[in-house]
Amino acid sequence: MRNPHIHPELPPRLYQSTAAAILRDGETTAPHRMLSAEPLAGARWDWQSVERVLVVRLRSIGDTVLATPSLHALKRFLPHARIDILLEDWVAPVLDGFADVDRVITIKGRSTAARARVVHELRAARYDVAFNLHGGTTATFLTRASGAKQRVGYAEYAYGRLHNHVAPPAHEVWNRGDTHSVENQLALLGWTGVPVMDLPPTHLAVTNAASASVNAKLRAAACVNEDYEASTTNDNSKPFALLHPAAAFESKQWAVENFARVAETLHARGLECVAIAAAHETETINALIEYSSVPIIPLANLSLPEVTALAARARLFVGNDSGIAHIAAAVNAPSVIIFGSSSVARWHPWTRAAYEVVREAMPCAPCPGYTCGQFDAPECIRRVPVERVTAAIERVLEK
Repeated sequence: MRNPHIHPELPPRLYQSTAAAILRDGETTAPHRMLSAEPLAGARWDWQSVERVLVVRLRSIGDTVLATPSLHALKRFLPHARIDILLEDWVAPVLDGFADVDRVITIKGRSTAARARVVHELRAARYDVAFNLHGGTTATFLTRASGAKQRVGYAEYAYGRLHNHVAPPAHEVWNRGDTHSVENQLALLGWTGVPVMDLPPTHLAVTNAASASVNAKLRAAACVNEDYEASTTNDNSKPFALLHPAAAFESKQWAVENFARVAETLHARGLECVAIAAAHETETINALIEYSSVPIIPLANLSLPEVTALAARARLFVGNDSGIAHIAAAVNAPSVIIFGSSSVARWHPWTRAAYEVVREAMPCAPCPGYTCGQFDAPECIRRVPVERVTAAIERVLEK
């Protein structure tokens, strides 16, 4: 018997226009990616009638960046539909200037009043479809409270029954083993009939305002050519490597002394070294400057759009597994990422730029990483040698 939740006729016009968009994307992409407008599954409703789509993606910087392939897939499939995304307010600026969403809706912390305001705003928008790309309790309740006609989430989500379309696990949708976070999100769309098999890369926009601000900061730090002329479009900065030695957890933070040795290697190759961290992480940058025998240009407390603009002009990014690493990947910065407790298969950079991941294989890894259950300190990140990181840097720079 035919599944009653699958719409019997696929909309050929939508798939034909999406195929053309995928081919345009593919003109500048690596050849190993699949280029196909074929959906992973049949349409579960009449997509031609869809005018408003909501994507719920709460939590961190990296999670937001890794949602951009799904947003791109939706926008090219439904170019005339309104695509909105719900984000936490502190991370929302990462999507400044991002062309594949029409509106970024924000929610602040755990405030009951803020949630009530957001629910009112979501219901007023009268969404046809809502995708829950997060799965946490708050995201699930907000997806349900949106009042969208079609609410899509995974069966494994807490309170998954609040969705009226419940997808099997991503690995079953793709019919293979380990899946990346991006693939998990794309699978949810693909299961409803959205073409995603070309696996779009992450991408972010560089705004003129952020570019101008970064120009000024680099000029103040003397990281520009002598004949610099103020411009939001011309990049006259000296070639530099962007270092991000901070991390959310101890199990993800490579030793600052090791980053100092990397800085010395990069300096020997003729690259300036610019180090970034959040305002509460300035001690990490100060330690890097103290341990290094070469100049380090510190840029702390940048806005997220400024980080994006800075990463976009870096010759190389070297950092720990973090949201900042995903920003660098999304603007095609060649990257070397040091991994500790996290799963490389799930969290490696999703980009078509050159990159390498450096990690030490441990029988206890990957793990959640909040605390180390095997050692007094997280050996997974401590045991990564400087020599392997500098060798990866050489290979990436050669590419």
